[in-house]
Amino acid sequence: MRLSEIKKHLSNLETIAFELPDGSLVPNHFHVTEVGKISKHFIDCGGTVRKEDVINFQLWNANDYDHRLHPEKLVHIIELSEKTLGLDDLEIEVEYQSETIGKYGLSFNGKNFLLTNLHTDCLAKDNCGIPIEKPKVKIGECLPNSGCC
Repeated sequence: MRLSEIKKHLSNLETIAFELPDGSLVPNHFHVTEVGKISKHFIDCGGTVRKEDVINFQLWNANDYDHRLHPEKLVHIIELSEKTLGLDDLEIEVEYQSETIGKYGLSFNGKNFLLTNLHTDCLAKDNCGIPIEKPKVKIGECLPNSGCC
């Protein structure tokens, strides 16, 4: 989800809920303690230099059960971050504490924001000799130029 998308969803909500991949909810007294831009400049195992930028939200639970973050307040925090940090309309990643800091993608199901699992991947499979899996199809379903046959 991009920054513009979360602002759009927030404008239609009365309350904010974040749902973990296991279906449980982040306690409703959470705080967004950070909104920022993370830049990753790296070289992959095939020797290609890459750069990735994402917007980062950090969710945190306090023992502050009397205050809840409302959608309009989070929009204000986002807009202040855009102005102050010069944020672009980038993808959002979310940090949330479990046994260690968990890093998640973000989507929306019409009611809750969903913290989605992220996975590592080799970005240079062709240079590493890792075979690229072809899609599994039933015989007779392979179309010309589809790469499956």
